[in-house]
Amino acid sequence: MDAENKAIETTRGGGFEAGEKPSFIRRPSTRQFIFLLLLLLCLTPLVGPPLALLLGFVMAQTIGHPFLKLNHKATHWLLQTSVVGLGFGMNAHSALQAGREGVLLTIASIAGTLALGALLGRWLHIERKTSQLISSGTAICGGSAIAAMSPVIRAGEQQISVALGVVFILNSIALFTFPVVGHWLDLTQTQFGLWCAIAIHDTSSVVGAASKYGAEALEIATTVKLARALWIIPVALGARLVSKSGAGKVKVPYFIGLFILAMLANTYLPAVQEYGRYAVGIAKTGLTLTLFLIGAGLSRQALRSVGVRPLLQGGVLWGVISLASLWAIIEISF
Repeated sequence: MDAENKAIETTRGGGFEAGEKPSFIRRPSTRQFIFLLLLLLCLTPLVGPPLALLLGFVMAQTIGHPFLKLNHKATHWLLQTSVVGLGFGMNAHSALQAGREGVLLTIASIAGTLALGALLGRWLHIERKTSQLISSGTAICGGSAIAAMSPVIRAGEQQISVALGVVFILNSIALFTFPVVGHWLDLTQTQFGLWCAIAIHDTSSVVGAASKYGAEALEIATTVKLARALWIIPVALGARLVSKSGAGKVKVPYFIGLFILAMLANTYLPAVQEYGRYAVGIAKTGLTLTLFLIGAGLSRQALRSVGVRPLLQGGVLWGVISLASLWAIIEISF
């Protein structure tokens, strides 16, 4: 066992072994030092969301993540807190209008993606629960949907890992390619915001791509994406009713309610409006850190565990929803 991973507490009385120091005063290893240095770099304006994701990914493929066991919990809480912070920079009236514009596309895309995902899963002979998680993650909101669905269908750790791997790989590609395509097609802020919210899996990558495109695109993308995330509840309840493996508990995304409260406070309370921009700035930095941690969590082992067929299912679903939603948005002329 590596010295840096060795337990420092004895089994008797919770003391420390002779000659050892508590972890909080021990000198960090080279790997930990590099990780913390990159983490601090992501707090500066020098690193945007795409670069943060790339830095994390490069680290994962070279020296590895020194705190990998804590990564999932850290990204989970950091993402949710940052999304709530974004609410302090949004107007409830604009958000309501954006939600109305995207509701039909949201319903159609979710239903179509779930149906196509079920067909692809059977055709490619992918394990049923893995296929369900990939379809749900693509249709609704990536890792959050997978986390909500997995206890409902009693998914195992390997099935969850494969689905998360597929979603995070495609998220990484989207973060870099969507702004390029948007500028190439000369999409408006509204069009690009809607497209991001519908076609990119995770909220972190939606915000990262939209923030590069413009402030209006960011507001529309965040609002529509979080409204879309609420569909976790009816989809999970439906899966609970038809589940053959014993229904589990449905996880409700409570942080969306806090986002709505922050948005209402920014709209109607002048004192909040005055200081809201500081909360938004902190939230954007938090999302940059989230993307760095997501990239750092894409280890070689995680990538190898995905497999060709699940990645093919996720890729086809993502391609279809991206092209179909883009066509609809341009044709309807939002």
